[in-house]
Amino acid sequence: MRQALLLSGGMDSISVAWWLRPALALTIDYGQLAATAEIQAARAVCLQLEIPHEVITVDCRALGSGDMAGQPADALAPASDWWPYRNQLLITLAGMRAVSRGAEALLVGAVASDGTHQDGTPAFMAAMDQVMRVQEGGLTVRAPAIGLTTVELVQQSGIPRSLLAWAHSCHRSHVACGQCRGCNKYFEVWRELGDDVDSAA
Repeated sequence: MRQALLLSGGMDSISVAWWLRPALALTIDYGQLAATAEIQAARAVCLQLEIPHEVITVDCRALGSGDMAGQPADALAPASDWWPYRNQLLITLAGMRAVSRGAEALLVGAVASDGTHQDGTPAFMAAMDQVMRVQEGGLTVRAPAIGLTTVELVQQSGIPRSLLAWAHSCHRSHVACGQCRGCNKYFEVWRELGDDVDSAA
């Protein structure tokens, strides 16, 4: 099965790239503040793995909310990094490119902790899979790590720590702010792995 990966450049999607070696990786600049750094991280990993990499650019910042958009969080936000319907948007855009490239499945790097948001839950991924399947192309949506923590995914994938260190997780900037939920997760994962991110870089 020809698989494409929605590659954000974060720890989870980079680990999935190493683990499952998709035929194509897609990174989306949708107007998020950290887009440039995410693209650089994704590109570096794809070069290492010799995976074709494409960037899709669609500026949706005016529709955003919270840390990633540089705006106050919406009243509905369960967390400061919530962007309305973000994963639905990203899966749709990646799916549009993936199906035109002959992919049969789109991989999404969601993990168990993403359930903080409804669009990171197994139920949401199953619903998106159904939405894609009933349309022309019959593209499936898979979240192979949805039942794993990020640490478990890293261990399952066998990704070298030197490659994992390239991940960009900050939600607010091209350079890690050290204060957002993304940065907090990044450093917590390294602590759980028992590694020093500085020595891995």
